[in-house]
Amino acid sequence: MKFQCGRQCRQSIRCAVGTLVVCLLAAPWASSQSSMAGGNAKPQMSEEAFKNIQVLRGIPVNEFMGVMGFFSASLNMNCIDCHAKESAGNWDHYADDTPLKNTARRMVLMENLINRADFGMERKVTCYTCHRGYQIPAVIPSLADQYGPPPAQDPDLVEVLPGTADTSAAAEKILDKYIQAVGGTQNLAKVTSFTAKGTYNGFDTEFQKVASEIYAKAPGMLTVTNHLSAGAATTTYNGSEAWIASVNEPVPMILLTGGDLDGARLDADLAFPGMLKQNLSKWHAGFPAVTIDNHPVQVVEATAAGGTQVKLFFDKDSGLLLRATRFVDTVVGHIPLHVDYSDYRAVSGVKMPFHWQETWVDGQSTTELTEIKANAPVAADKFAKPASR
Repeated sequence: MKFQCGRQCRQSIRCAVGTLVVCLLAAPWASSQSSMAGGNAKPQMSEEAFKNIQVLRGIPVNEFMGVMGFFSASLNMNCIDCHAKESAGNWDHYADDTPLKNTARRMVLMENLINRADFGMERKVTCYTCHRGYQIPAVIPSLADQYGPPPAQDPDLVEVLPGTADTSAAAEKILDKYIQAVGGTQNLAKVTSFTAKGTYNGFDTEFQKVASEIYAKAPGMLTVTNHLSAGAATTTYNGSEAWIASVNEPVPMILLTGGDLDGARLDADLAFPGMLKQNLSKWHAGFPAVTIDNHPVQVVEATAAGGTQVKLFFDKDSGLLLRATRFVDTVVGHIPLHVDYSDYRAVSGVKMPFHWQETWVDGQSTTELTEIKANAPVAADKFAKPASR
């Protein structure tokens, strides 16, 4: 059960998503995300929100921000590395051209050309393909890498072995064990709403704890508000649409589309997991053995309503959910985002996580709850879209 998008970059990437703004780019082909906004709302496009967008045109703002995170993860650089130093604390300067921005524009066009000419427009080559976390791609083999210990396995990237038979039945058994572990179908059905309070910390709080509150109502409605020093930051899924309204974002409200919308819907589903099997599709298991924090886990994979790939990692012994990972599609590549859950406690007969950490290509955040009140009244306006945004 995950309730908030919060982010801290890898060690050298300390910029907020909100500051990764006006860097460039867009592929010649349009992303499918722009047609996947919830309801009938039309998402704001990158060129409508930001200045000097030359290549990344025609994609929603939330996808544009994800692309900025993809660049950061691929090159292990922060926003000021790419943008002018004058942009620190001044939104206008993010539109300024720099040598690195111009190089990035050329590189994206090069990737698109390769993918079109050699891979039938499938996205087989991305920034990460060559850079792997370095600004300058290596061209000489490393003997230290060749003869040194292999890198640690990334559980998010584990895949079903080729030739594995249909494993939908195995996935159903793992899910049934999870439902039983958190309290069983009957107890889950009795909890139709909850409120929660606790703390949040991440890049946007300079990793200081601030107050956080959560409002959830079945089926599939969820609002999280973190009280930052500059004002409230709220993420909401109202059953069909999702948005982020925050003083720290480059625009007052970002309507979520594509994989981000799927992710917001998944967060709401995990808040009331009794209908999880029905809300996702194409379930399968059969993954090789993998561990998370030394816990053997069972992995199942499914597809969200908008087509986003989702992996769920369940503790092999307890059956509890330890991690949920989703892979958000953008015009430059898929972005992984995972949430690790712990400190499960019983609330009205249902086990709920009181601690979770979200990790994304552009940040990491931690939420710790102090209380959850099951079946507390939740006003409808908690899920209302902000006016005049």
